[in-house]
Amino acid sequence: MSRSAAPTTTSRTRVSRTLLVSFLGAVVRRMDDWMPIAGVVELMRQAGQDAPGVRTAVFRLKQRGWLESQRRHGARGYALTGRASAVLAQGDEVIWHSRRPADLADGWCIVNLSIPEAERRKRDQLRTHLAHLGFGNVGTAMWLAPARMRAAAEGAIGELGMDKYAAVFVGAYVGSRDLTSLLYESWDLAGIDDSYRAFIDGHERMLAELESGRDIAGQQAFVHYLRVVDAWRQLPFRDPGLPRELLAPGWSGPAAVERFERLVELLEGPALAHAAGFWS
Repeated sequence: MSRSAAPTTTSRTRVSRTLLVSFLGAVVRRMDDWMPIAGVVELMRQAGQDAPGVRTAVFRLKQRGWLESQRRHGARGYALTGRASAVLAQGDEVIWHSRRPADLADGWCIVNLSIPEAERRKRDQLRTHLAHLGFGNVGTAMWLAPARMRAAAEGAIGELGMDKYAAVFVGAYVGSRDLTSLLYESWDLAGIDDSYRAFIDGHERMLAELESGRDIAGQQAFVHYLRVVDAWRQLPFRDPGLPRELLAPGWSGPAAVERFERLVELLEGPALAHAAGFWS
C-alpha cells in the first residue's frame, strides 16, 4: 500500500485561512475585534493547524485589508478592519440566524440582465454575487429569489454600477409549469439537502456525548466549537430559504439548523472561556 502524499504548504495554508476566517467571526469579534498573534497561533495549533500556515494565512488576510497590525497591553497582534467587521457582520445574519423559509404569498424577485460583452468582468462578478445572495439561475440572463431579496439584488447591482443593464421585478408566479420542478432546476437543492444531512450525520455522535452530561475540557470544547462553526459556515449561504411547501418532503434544513444551534449552545461558553485565556 502506498503512502498518501503529505499535504502541501498551499493546501495547509488554504485550510488555515478557511478556519481562520471562522475564528475571526466566532471568536475574535467577541474579543473586542482584536487578537494577539502568539495566542492565535497557539489556539490554531490546538485546532490542528501548523504555525507557518497560520502566519501565512494571517499575512494574506492583512493583504486583503481584513487585518491591521496593532499592539495592546504590550502584545503584538491584529485588529479587524472596518471592512472585515462589516463583512463578518453581514455573514452573521446568515450563519447565526439562518434564512427562514420565505412566505410563498410574498412572491418572487426576478433579475434580468443584459450586460454587454465589454463589461464581461463586472457581469461575472454580478452573477457570482447574486448566486452568493441565494439567487437561482432560471435562464441565461435571468435570476430568481424570494421577493425579500429585492433590496439585496438592487444593492449588488448598484455596487457594480450595472443599473442600466439590469431590470428587477417583483411579483407572483402565474405560469402553468410546476413551480417545484422549476426551482429544483434553478438551484442545486438536492445538493444543499445532502450537505445538511452530512452535517447532521457528521455531528450526531458529538451531540450525543455532549448531551449525556459528560464533562468537556476547555481546549476540546474550543476545537469542537471552531470546527462546528467552520463546517456550518458555508451551508446557510447556499440555502435560498425557499417556501417550505415547495421543497421535497423530508427537507433536512430545519433539522440541520436545530443541530447547529444546539451544538453552539453546548460548546460556545467553555470554548470562548478557553480562548479568552490566550488574550491575557
